[in-house]
Amino acid sequence: MSTDFRQVALQYHAKPRPGKICTGLTKPAETARDLSLAYSPGVAEPVREIAKDRDKAYEYTGKGNLVAVITNGSAILGLGDLGPLASKPVMEGKALLFKRFADIDAMDIEVDTKDPQQFIDVVRCIADTFGGINLEDIKAPECFEIERQLVESCDIPVFHDDQHGTAIVTAAGMLNALEIQGKRLEDARIVCLGAGAAAIACMRLLISLGARKENLYMLDRRGVIYSGREGVNSFKQEFVNDGGARTLDDAIEGADVFVGLSGANLLSSEQLERMAPAPVIFACSNPDPEISRELAMSIRDDLIMATGRSDYPNQVNNVLGFPFIFRGALDVRARRINEAMKVAAVDAIRQLTKEPVPREVLEAHQLTELSFGRDYIIPKALDKRLLTVVSAAVAQAAIDSGVARLPYPAHYPL
Repeated sequence: MSTDFRQVALQYHAKPRPGKICTGLTKPAETARDLSLAYSPGVAEPVREIAKDRDKAYEYTGKGNLVAVITNGSAILGLGDLGPLASKPVMEGKALLFKRFADIDAMDIEVDTKDPQQFIDVVRCIADTFGGINLEDIKAPECFEIERQLVESCDIPVFHDDQHGTAIVTAAGMLNALEIQGKRLEDARIVCLGAGAAAIACMRLLISLGARKENLYMLDRRGVIYSGREGVNSFKQEFVNDGGARTLDDAIEGADVFVGLSGANLLSSEQLERMAPAPVIFACSNPDPEISRELAMSIRDDLIMATGRSDYPNQVNNVLGFPFIFRGALDVRARRINEAMKVAAVDAIRQLTKEPVPREVLEAHQLTELSFGRDYIIPKALDKRLLTVVSAAVAQAAIDSGVARLPYPAHYPL
């Protein structure tokens, strides 16, 4: 990062007012009567109604459009464990994205504990305040148990975006890329370099969509995960493969797909050369991918490549998913975000990529032409159609799977 950009970033967050979000008023507060309605004595009336019927909180408060963005700062972006307070700019940024893309009010909450059970207890105790909870930047493997317990104990959607948001956008792009390459997910030999929260969620979702475990090799810092190997926790155990490969060199031979959720420059040019014809490369380490796009394209002219970077085609960007997934869930008052809703989001994102791209999207991204193909397998982040298309699909899936408490919204397309 250049010194100039660093200064611009610091200035952006500091001026003219520190931070990126604030609260606003939704009711008039100009007269004595306004104040008597807003607080005492008028506020007593909705209090009594909610005490009699908890669901009235959705009618008389902002609960139904309010999401908590909660972390303990143990895995901040690519920066690691820098503590909860250091994570606040990231959590405010996530709240900004919720508002900007889906008009969802969001509040950042930083919890100062590394103890998973204490974190769970804190979140459980404040959950009633919100219509949904977005867990963020919590390290693996603790994040899995934290999310599991909160999903089970809270009556609102709880979603760890580092896991599922990444998985949903990755799966949508992956299915499109394989289609273009003339391959099927169920036949593809997949190598996943990385075994953290995002990697495990991505591979779980791909398996639920049809990938075969026997065709999937997951690697951590010690190499391929196989039976009896040291350092294999219960979550990695799901991806044991005893096909004989032990290293990335072994696993990459003839692979159709490489998914990198690890670190910079870990896939060599020689390894890329040994992949199957028409490979798919998702090199998602940020800011520097597992192999640079320039190097990869110079080695293989038959590949499709995605990264996490906005300055390359096919950016795997969570903002394509989480605002609209929560929008759909909140609009039908879903109790949770389940597998059916995730799959619906995958399909909606995937199909949107195949539609003609509106002029305003091209202009927003300074492009003259864009159509479904090798350099366009995932929608652009500023495509306004995501709000209706993905949210509607998620809402319908919530209704169909029995977790919705409201009917299909009238403002969604049929």
